[in-house]
Amino acid sequence: MDLTAFRAAIGDIPQQDHPKIVQQKSRDHYWYSPRLKAELDHVTAQLVVTPRDQADVVTILAAAFKTRVPVTPRGAGTGNYGQAMPLSGGVILDLTSLDRIISVGKDRVRAEAGVILEKLDEQTKEAVGGEMRFHPSTYRMATLGGFIAGGSGGVGSIRWGGLRNFGNILGLRVITCEETPRILDLTGPDILKVAHAYGTNGIIVEAEMPLTASYEWVDVMVGFESIMDACAFGEQAARQDGMLFKEIAPVAAPLPHDWFNRHRPYIKHRDQSVVLMMVAPVAVPALMDLIAFHKADLLLRSDTLPEDEKKKLPPVYELAWNHTTLRGLKLDPGITYLQTQYPDLAHVKWAVDTFGDEMPMHIEMGRFDGRVVFSGLPIVRYTNEERLEEIIRLHEANGCLVFNPHRYTLEEGGMKKTDRDQLEFKKQADPKGILNPGKMIAWDDPDFDFDSGRAWLFDGLKTLGAA
Repeated sequence: MDLTAFRAAIGDIPQQDHPKIVQQKSRDHYWYSPRLKAELDHVTAQLVVTPRDQADVVTILAAAFKTRVPVTPRGAGTGNYGQAMPLSGGVILDLTSLDRIISVGKDRVRAEAGVILEKLDEQTKEAVGGEMRFHPSTYRMATLGGFIAGGSGGVGSIRWGGLRNFGNILGLRVITCEETPRILDLTGPDILKVAHAYGTNGIIVEAEMPLTASYEWVDVMVGFESIMDACAFGEQAARQDGMLFKEIAPVAAPLPHDWFNRHRPYIKHRDQSVVLMMVAPVAVPALMDLIAFHKADLLLRSDTLPEDEKKKLPPVYELAWNHTTLRGLKLDPGITYLQTQYPDLAHVKWAVDTFGDEMPMHIEMGRFDGRVVFSGLPIVRYTNEERLEEIIRLHEANGCLVFNPHRYTLEEGGMKKTDRDQLEFKKQADPKGILNPGKMIAWDDPDFDFDSGRAWLFDGLKTLGAA
């Protein structure tokens, strides 16, 4: 790595080498995980570069290829798994200045990777009455490119499934890291070569996304005496073909009372579990009937609140997804979480009965290959890594998928297998392995046994730790 030569080669492209600023830009929300916090706390780049346009990205990647300087792309840094952390040091590629909205059509939008999702929606709503199909709970901060490279779904997944489902991304513009970087416009199945690849095999600089109709979504909070009652209600609501929801999330007591500070006055008592919902206005009357049928407590309905009271409340989506965990960590740094998938209500009951208050349940209702599923983001009252691994093993032994948020690699945090298409694309687009090194096991250790039960450690991270 020749950082001096790299800096000379990129000319007047904005650079920042102040250690504190570089370290801050070298962070994401890895500290959600006690394991990743211990393993990655020392990680930092040596330089932050901020391209002003896509031509600057080409210049940066050509210089990186020539000087063998590692490049880790970053948006807002709202990921939770170390996706945007430079395990080999080198350069952080800050893409937040690439924030142009290029075109807005009746059913689609094309924009650069650094645009903030909330700002993107503001413009599409004004232009055509449309909005993104889904977004993370960090909607007000997260960037489009970061969501595509590191995310998998979010608010809206109850209707639209996952980000990598066919049709949820229409096109990507990617720049390769070669002697002469190529600008590639990917469509169709080729999109999956770089979507959710953490920027390991190409830098996403532009995306075309489908839009759906925009609504003044109504926030609703419904109370139940048990988390299983809340989950049963959430499942039934999710299966109502005639009702349009953007969010359905059962959360077990005592988390809502203890963690949702501004919503606490609406919760009847500490032992009340809740279902958080976003519903289209036209579906509100039918939802009221469903709540009455379940003899549940309607705790909050945002369209009936006085305007001044409504403005004091965060949106429901900022209580859900990983914002639930974030709110808990602010009050209790001893917790962590898992990402799971429960095939049906019986599997949710198994987890609730097995782990009790050691793992208060938080579910995000979603769609997976056309089926309504229980996507779990359960809280774990952390004791030690051995117990955390045991909880994971018990889930897997009982037919419950675990997407491990305590690993920084694509494979270990996903389906524990190599994505061959992404690996082959990396061989073409990043032949020196310069882009976000250490995140794709298949590149660094093709013979690694995912069934061995041992965690993989990137050699470059060992070197960085010793430096």
